Amino acid sequence: MNRRGSAPADTEEFSSDALKILRQASRHISYLLEEGYDLKAAVTFVGNHFLLSKRQRLAIQRSLCTKAQAENRKAKEIEPAQLTGKTVWVDGFNEIITLEVLHCGSVLFEGQDGCIRDLASLHGTYRLIDETQDAIEDLFTVLHRAEKICILLDEPVSNSGRLKTRIAEVAEAMHVKTDIQIVRDVDRVLGTRENVVSSDSVILDRCRSWINVTASLCKCPPLRVFDKPQ
Repeated sequence: MNRRGSAPADTEEFSSDALKILRQASRHISYLLEEGYDLKAAVTFVGNHFLLSKRQRLAIQRSLCTKAQAENRKAKEIEPAQLTGKTVWVDGFNEIITLEVLHCGSVLFEGQDGCIRDLASLHGTYRLIDETQDAIEDLFTVLHRAEKICILLDEPVSNSGRLKTRIAEVAEAMHVKTDIQIVRDVDRVLGTRENVVSSDSVILDRCRSWINVTASLCKCPPLRVFDKPQ
């Protein structure tokens, strides 16, 4: 059985040689983004030229953004140490799955905005795995200074109720004050909040402030498919 967020071809598709090609492709896509092109369209056009696989294209798409977007997101990023006495809003499936991927040792990427993202695809289905417990515990450990942690789970996703139960059990064991909600439109709710935990680009562009939880837990640097500015 595959680990969360992994695929058999990852070793080859994200090798050092492959990353050189991905960075070259990313430079082309970044140029198109700054010229006003749509990200998905640019990835398709350049990806076809470089014969990139589906997962290589997904890695680039989840890593790149415009300079303005990166600056806006970085300006709103806050550190966990600043959360004392505050309420935190967590994009539940988004963050927990990324932390599961981290514990599974699968591929993670650093985006141009500094956010850490994975290649796991939910597609409306989810199941608890052995690493789920560790992921939830890590989330609470990083956010322990917060007064309350509100975790939003997408209603249409399978097993959202089971994940809610597991989160509640961990919260009780760790003496964490939580409010776990299953809602229909997580993006809309979190887009108006501050102290948000998510790697969703739409949410990061709209929210008032956010915390990069996964980055604070990464012991090894995630892969990067772009050339970081000097």
